[in-house]
Amino acid sequence: MKKHPKIVVFSGGISPERDVSIVSGKNVAQALSKNFETISAVLEKNEIPQNLSPEDCVIYPAMHGDYGENGTLQAQLDAAGFSYAGCGNLSSRICMVKPAAKALLRFAGIKVADSVDFDASSKPDAEALSKLFPNGAIIKPADKGSSIGLEIAKTQREMSDALARINSGYWMVEDFRKGREFSVGVIYGKAAGIVEIKPEGGVYDFKRKYTAGSTVYEFPANISETARSAICAAAENAYNACGCRDFCRVDFIMTDESAPDFIVLEINTLPGMTPTSLLPKSASCIGLDFESLCAKLMEGSIKRFNEKKRC
Repeated sequence: MKKHPKIVVFSGGISPERDVSIVSGKNVAQALSKNFETISAVLEKNEIPQNLSPEDCVIYPAMHGDYGENGTLQAQLDAAGFSYAGCGNLSSRICMVKPAAKALLRFAGIKVADSVDFDASSKPDAEALSKLFPNGAIIKPADKGSSIGLEIAKTQREMSDALARINSGYWMVEDFRKGREFSVGVIYGKAAGIVEIKPEGGVYDFKRKYTAGSTVYEFPANISETARSAICAAAENAYNACGCRDFCRVDFIMTDESAPDFIVLEINTLPGMTPTSLLPKSASCIGLDFESLCAKLMEGSIKRFNEKKRC
């Protein structure tokens, strides 16, 4: 058992994804306790607990939702001098705000779907959107995670109805692409295995992400070596383009395997660690079981902690 540093696993917080975060945190804490002195901290507020010191602990933020993923927690940890696992403040914020991430991905030559973003106080016209996206569109929050609020609108009426349900927040309407959905974990800049996602009903929404049995996962995905190589390279490029650190998960839609032709949907900087989560499945393809994966994800932050100690 290593005595230094202690690892404190954050979970909870105030967000629509609090319950999922607590499950992730419990799983990670149990796995890390096999190799490290580990403390589980379920946050009741969106702030760092006062009884922790950056001199003797490293943080694993098993946080989902605004506070954990939009850079706020990371900025607080940086200001307080903590070493922590995962992406830093800026890259976390960029990847949470999907239009910002898409701009960087485009600049790096990575394909993304066309989209329009807007505030709920100034909604676009449903007829104009239907003309812009004749094959249908996905409507979702532009700065939230776990597909909360996601809807698919294939007609102008469906578009109008979906827009009418929006009362607040920052949103985006994205060109609907029909194809096979994949997810790839990127660990220290290297792509792990590719997971194919086959949700019941065809929509990988919040319910199908976290309800056991409602989605079929194939890992490693049954795709050609050409497609596998291209997707893994794109995942690594996306990680670098958005300034990610330690680990992330990159999601794709592939519309044509023979070309191959695919787009990046989004980058998740704090992937879930629940029984249905994708990063552990991706990591298992390269020989990492859950315990080994959790230990691996801590390596970067422990190194940063030790470097601070030496200074």
